[in-house]
Amino acid sequence: MFLTILGASIIGSVVALSGGALLLWRAEKARKISLVLVSFAAGALLGAAFFDLLPEMHEVLPTSAVYGSVVVGILILLFFEKFLKWYHCHDKTVCEYHTFSSSILFGDAVHNFLDGVAIAASFFVSVPVGIATTVAVFFHEVPQEIGDFGALLHAGYSRAKVWWLNVATSLATPIGAVLAYFFLPFFQNFLGYFLGVAAGAFIYIAVSDLMPEIRHHAAPKEFLHFFMILLGIVSIILVGLVVPE
Repeated sequence: MFLTILGASIIGSVVALSGGALLLWRAEKARKISLVLVSFAAGALLGAAFFDLLPEMHEVLPTSAVYGSVVVGILILLFFEKFLKWYHCHDKTVCEYHTFSSSILFGDAVHNFLDGVAIAASFFVSVPVGIATTVAVFFHEVPQEIGDFGALLHAGYSRAKVWWLNVATSLATPIGAVLAYFFLPFFQNFLGYFLGVAAGAFIYIAVSDLMPEIRHHAAPKEFLHFFMILLGIVSIILVGLVVPE
């Protein structure tokens, strides 16, 4: 289990960095693929929340606790966005919330750490839930990294420095996963609540962050992006069907 969680978190970091690498290599192509991945990520996050995390929670928690923890997850993300100015950037060279490079790096590190925790927690439930959550996180991270790379380049960092700074912040994902692996067993009775918070965060990111951006920038390829959202949802469902418990 440890090697599975560690491997998933490391692969996720590498996949996410590939988006930034593509921006450094071919900026225009990176921005085109970014919005398509945003659409897929929105669907994958919704699929992971509604078809994997919430059903698993209903098996171990009463209904009120399930939806209460989901609300807590939504409020946590709202707090980060509104009060700590941590926001997700996609397909933009500059994000209004990423005014200073330090805030970009801090926000990215915190986000990556929480991704690692979510991956580890989901594998404690079952392998299908772990894989589904990991896929959702991966495809959400790629366009975010493209946005972060672009903002740092705009801030005046060299390409080499942008790359190594993002490599450093990406290490927060396996660190979060490893710490969660060792400490979550001590909070086994609260694992369902942790998953609820993760589900709430996934729903908030998909509905409040990703979908508005798709709506504003998808024209004239609305059908393509709608299809990618559906594909993201279906891919999570298929993972649960194909991979045994």
